[in-house]
Amino acid sequence: MITIRKSNERGSHQESWLDTKYSFSFHNYHDPEHMGFRALRVINQDRVAAGRGFGLHPHQDMEIFTLVLSGALEHRDNLGNREVIGPYQLQKITAGTGVRHSEVNPSNSEEVHLLQIWILPDREGLEPGYVMKDFSGAAQNALTPLLNPEGSNGAARLHQDASVFLGRLDAGTTLDYALKSGRHAWVQVILGRGEVNGTKLNEGDGAALSNESQLRLAAENDAELLLFDLS
Repeated sequence: MITIRKSNERGSHQESWLDTKYSFSFHNYHDPEHMGFRALRVINQDRVAAGRGFGLHPHQDMEIFTLVLSGALEHRDNLGNREVIGPYQLQKITAGTGVRHSEVNPSNSEEVHLLQIWILPDREGLEPGYVMKDFSGAAQNALTPLLNPEGSNGAARLHQDASVFLGRLDAGTTLDYALKSGRHAWVQVILGRGEVNGTKLNEGDGAALSNESQLRLAAENDAELLLFDLS
């Protein structure tokens, strides 16, 4: 079964410095039909103006990762981390017992375009943590592991029975992915157009898949996507 979350049906929030699209309920946007999918709780697509951002704020008991698509983002937290991440670099926070952080666009001229994603942890009260990974050299026509429970194959460790992959596909190519029995998947299109199991997806669309043993990802034009393998 495939359920499509169309890009133009997502929640949204605009300010002079911020343009955000919400795949699931978040902040002042509440849709009881879209509260998350399995352990996947948040997919926010943000465009943040130069010199602006999110001031110091707290999180607890959540696995949070940010993938910058263009521009740069400066991260600071109360764990002592301070880092600027660029295109296709990923930062992952284990909020655990509590962390405070800020995310600001350090540029004085260029906006930053990013995805911020929240996944529920497998248990509460984890020790807070932070890691940055560089996926700017991710292979073409392949699924590159971004996060998984073991932190294996170059991925960041995720405290949940879930794996996240970055797919980059040339126009006209396909990728196959086998889902084990009882598993579910979410596909989020970052760039371009394509199909999942014959169902068309456009840029910004998401697709929830259950009771599908095999995924076939096809690109109509050059495309990028995130694939979530969820329990």
